[in-house]
Amino acid sequence: MNATFGSAAAQLVPLAAKDLDENKVTPGLLGFVIFALIGFSLWWLMKNMNKQFKKIDFEEQPEQSEPQSERAEAASAASGSEGPGSRKG
Repeated sequence: MNATFGSAAAQLVPLAAKDLDENKVTPGLLGFVIFALIGFSLWWLMKNMNKQFKKIDFEEQPEQSEPQSERAEAASAASGSEGPGSRKG
């Protein structure tokens, strides 16, 4: 059986050499498998990231308003005698 395989392989090697084009290089099966693994990994990472984002309970805090005394001062300054229709002088 070993001799049969050896003689068959010896006959196929020259055929493979004739079909091989030195200027044409393709990634082949290994390249496809690696590309598929990268694609699958990316899909899995995106799915996992979505799951992690859904776990986050985020509520935005309202803006801190100005203290009451500063608001009162701003209101009194705006309603003072220097309004848009008043003239000084």
